[in-house]
Amino acid sequence: MTFKVDLNCDMGESFGVYRMGNDEAILDYITSANIACGFHAGDPATMRKTVQLALEKNVGIGAHPGLQDLVGFGRRNISLSPQEAYDLVVYQIGALSGFVQAEGGKMQHVKAHGALYNMAAQNAGLSEAIAEAVYKIDPELILFGLSGSELVKAGKKIGLRTANEVFSDRTYQADGSLTPRTQPDALLTDTGTALEQVIRMVKEQKVMSTQQQEIQITADTICIHGDGATALDFAAAISSSLAGAGIDITKVEEFL
Repeated sequence: MTFKVDLNCDMGESFGVYRMGNDEAILDYITSANIACGFHAGDPATMRKTVQLALEKNVGIGAHPGLQDLVGFGRRNISLSPQEAYDLVVYQIGALSGFVQAEGGKMQHVKAHGALYNMAAQNAGLSEAIAEAVYKIDPELILFGLSGSELVKAGKKIGLRTANEVFSDRTYQADGSLTPRTQPDALLTDTGTALEQVIRMVKEQKVMSTQQQEIQITADTICIHGDGATALDFAAAISSSLAGAGIDITKVEEFL
């Protein structure tokens, strides 16, 4: 049996093209880049440069809209209505789309960031607003969402292609949600453990929760984070481990 999975990373989450960290090097290992659109991180120059690099390396480009919260990096829950969610997602997709078009490229997907992503995973109203924003801009775009979440359901309902996303370095709760970052066991810090979890999610469609309950999961795309001290080493390790396990790392638009 052939297994295919997309490998995505959040990128462009800095300010100024000379402070982009590991982004350029990590692009060698991934197939999809989620590019910050200026609300939680990023600025026009960083967006332009990240788009250019992704196109050079044939990596799928996605808008990564977040809450308007630079100080909190978009990770703090902020109450907003579905209409407000729709407006901020349309605005941010439009901003990145301008750079993609100016460079002669085509956008592949949209993935909400941080608190917006996690809130939408459980809130049907927010999810439907985000899905509608994506669909109205371009119904060919792929909507990324936490595996089995309300966001994936909303995307399917409106007629979008959806990608069930799993996380390489995060732990899970029994309901399939991610463990909040405020809890001490939210992150997997051991590379070996993270790699074992990812391979199992792809090949067996299962993951063990922190409550030691086995839950079903679908892995179309795997998220790695590019802002950690060992991000580049982990990107290389996960790419090698997936290949070694007989899993093809493939751009998500090519198999959905």
